[in-house]
Amino acid sequence: MRKLFVFLFIINLSQLVQADIITIEPGSEVQERLQEALILAKSGDTIQLVAGIYNFSDGLSLDIDDVVIQGAGMQNTILNFSNQKSGAQGLLVTSNGVILKDFAVEDTKGDAIKVIGANGIYMINLRAEWTRGPDSTNGAYGFYPVESRNVLIDGCVAIGASDAGIYVGQSDNIIVSNNLAQYNVAGIEIENSFYADVYDNIATHNSGGILVFDLPNLPQQGGHHVRVFGNKVVDNDTDNFAPAGNIVGEIPRGTGIIVMANSDVEIFANEISGNGTVNIAIVSFSDSNEEVLSTDYYPHPRSIQVHGNKFGSSGFDPDVEKEVAEILTELSKGDMPDIFWDGVLPFFQMIFGQPKDEKLVMRNNGDASFLAINPIKFFFSMSDPITRKQEIYQGKIKPLSPITIDMPEELWD
Repeated sequence: MRKLFVFLFIINLSQLVQADIITIEPGSEVQERLQEALILAKSGDTIQLVAGIYNFSDGLSLDIDDVVIQGAGMQNTILNFSNQKSGAQGLLVTSNGVILKDFAVEDTKGDAIKVIGANGIYMINLRAEWTRGPDSTNGAYGFYPVESRNVLIDGCVAIGASDAGIYVGQSDNIIVSNNLAQYNVAGIEIENSFYADVYDNIATHNSGGILVFDLPNLPQQGGHHVRVFGNKVVDNDTDNFAPAGNIVGEIPRGTGIIVMANSDVEIFANEISGNGTVNIAIVSFSDSNEEVLSTDYYPHPRSIQVHGNKFGSSGFDPDVEKEVAEILTELSKGDMPDIFWDGVLPFFQMIFGQPKDEKLVMRNNGDASFLAINPIKFFFSMSDPITRKQEIYQGKIKPLSPITIDMPEELWD
């Protein structure tokens, strides 16, 4: 038994010793050289990208576990895809335990960095940017992990995405922290995901700052347990430039935080101001085509807590080209609220009320104003279809648990 233990120890040690640092420089045939390095890399290897501009005409891909791709800084190592002819993204990762850090991806034909099905993906100090500025022909997503677990996006910058700068979808155990998202349609979006912390980010000059969505007919539904805290969600004032038909195309310019159809969302200790339509909107998913809604999909938000936030100006320039902003402007008679709830619930609950543990809770938000719609009165054109009374929503705050992720030792090297 002792000999077996020593033998296994030697094998493991040899695997560690064999980990390589593979250095790539910009220049001729960089497409082939870097893709070859990504194909031949072994678990534990680091692919080091020296400072410079790397020009690509095709997408790159990695499917080896436990590889590090590291540049010399997001302003110094630039992967340029402005002449990309093929590939749906700049870099596609389909493996586990991958660390991406200290480089930029610019002007991809599609998404900048996409990750599918990873257990452990760590994006540190990266930049994804479309340098032409907001444009409907830009790629949809900057940082785009889907169907993944243990996701960390920290210290990154996302600029110019025609859908979301930072998007985490159908994933669980997520931390999105210390990032800057600007001039995107949606700055940061958590969609159909479980257990996410979104904190200490700046979302500014987007159409909408931070989105927490749950949508029907996706492999994972029922998004829940999302904490949004310590963020600056300010001055989101860019006209919505999403391509026609995208659901984010319905987001009004000047929206701070939107919660759609999620449960157990806690929004606290944020600075939210300068959003011309509304600072916070809490809404149900709606679609006139009932066939779109799967039988196991719940389209209404529940157990939403909004507390301890600092609010500034909002509602001063509503985007009435979008339906929700037009309705809100009409119902509020121009006195736009900081916090808006559309009030839409299952019919039985609209008559008899929600279960206590599913009710909206708001506390300690300073002088923030509020408006909720009574949908039945609204649909039947009855008088007084809105309420501004916050006291009926001042229930007890039940803090959600923080998210923890096991971090590789080399993550912060």
